[in-house]
This record gives sequence, C-alpha cells and structure tokens, in this order.
Amino acid sequence: MAENAFDIRNLSLWYGDKKVLKDINLAIPATGVTAIIGPSGCGKSSFLKTLNRMIDRIPIARWEGQVFFNGTNILKKDIDLVALRTEVGMVFQQPNPFPKTIYDNVAYGPRIHGKKNRNQLNEIVEQSLQDAALWDEVKDNLKHPALSLSGGQQQRLCIARALAVKPKILLMDEPCSALDPVATAKIEDLIAELQEKYPILIVTHNMQQAARISEQTAFFLQGEIIEFDKTQTLFTNPKDQRTEDYITGRFG
Repeated sequence: MAENAFDIRNLSLWYGDKKVLKDINLAIPATGVTAIIGPSGCGKSSFLKTLNRMIDRIPIARWEGQVFFNGTNILKKDIDLVALRTEVGMVFQQPNPFPKTIYDNVAYGPRIHGKKNRNQLNEIVEQSLQDAALWDEVKDNLKHPALSLSGGQQQRLCIARALAVKPKILLMDEPCSALDPVATAKIEDLIAELQEKYPILIVTHNMQQAARISEQTAFFLQGEIIEFDKTQTLFTNPKDQRTEDYITGRFG
C-alpha cells in the first residue's frame, strides 16, 4: 500500500477572481484519520471537494497544481470522474439519502457499476450496512423509505452507500454538524471502526472532535495550511502562534 493516499502539490483554487486555496502542499496518510480544522470560510470544504473533483460542479472554479492519487494526477482534464468518485467516497454535511428504499440506497452504486445478481447485491447491502453500524437497526425494514430514518441513521446510511462501491478512501465534510450529541457519538464510534479498513479525511468545525478521533490534523486559515502535525502535538504544542490563537478560542 502506498504511504500516502493523496500527495497534494502547489494546489491553488479560484472561484472567479477570488483565490480560496493558496499553494497547498500536503500529504494525506494512507492509514488512520486525518482532520482538517479552521474557521468558516477558510477553504476546508473547497479543498475536500477538489480531492474527488466535486469542485467541477462549480462553473467559476479553476485550479492550478497537482493532486496525486494512486500515482495519477487527478486534476488532469481526461480523468475518469466516475471511477475517481467511486474510489474516493464522500459523505456530506447534511445526510442526503436518495428518495428510495433503504435497500435501494445502498444497492444504487453497485447497480450503476453493473452488479445485477440479487444474491450478490444482498451480500453487498448487508455488509455495507454492517460496516456502517446500521444493519441491526434496519435489517427488518430494508424496503422502508430511507427518508423515514432519523438524521443520525440517514448519515450512517449515506456512509453505507459510499462503502458499497468499495472506495479506497473516505472524505467526510462535517458529517456530524447536523446531528445531535447521541448521533454524533455513534458516528465517531463508527469512524474509529472504519479507520481499520479505510483512510479517512474529515473536515470538522469541532476541535474536540478532531482531538478525539484523528491521528493528524491540518489547520487551515484563509486558504493556507498554517500547520500540519500529529493531532496531540498540534493541540498541545503548536508551532505557529495563529494555531495556538485558534485552538484557544481567540478567534474563529
């Protein structure tokens, strides 16, 4: 396995004339949980969306630099976006299940990729829901609408949907910000389990959450990486005064 899941070199991003990422250089490890923290509007989510080219959906976005994933620069024009987004799974801030059954949400990706055999699909759905710590809660209700689930269950369903196509990394954009404390704790427990199988890159506005679940943390400020280090080191002995000011609540 490669040492890094992503190798980002001199990445800059603009929305029209506004530069939102400034010469980002960062290696995302191929194991464990990496957190990205920083105040609102600092470029965290834009950075995450660049890593699976969701940024393409913003017409005024343009970029420079290189992002290597599995040895390929994914910012090239001829990249296969469907294949990329299969390997780079994404979980969003708001749970966004499809208006389908629980079963069909999880089976959606495998079906798109040509899986038609019912027994195969059943196995994929069960395994994905188990991996997302949701199977025991929904196994008797797979034909129920996904939108009938609670917010926390919907978010775990979205994680199961991402896992069903066997990604190589999971990106999570503030996956707990719309959830209550109980649901948040379940998602954090799930992340702790999933990191045994997948590298995870999580954007979070919650510094306590970053401290609880991640091995390393990057601090973004105004489109720049100010500091990247082991989480414990960054929180207890930051090298940059701006990092210390942020984590001690002087701004943000």
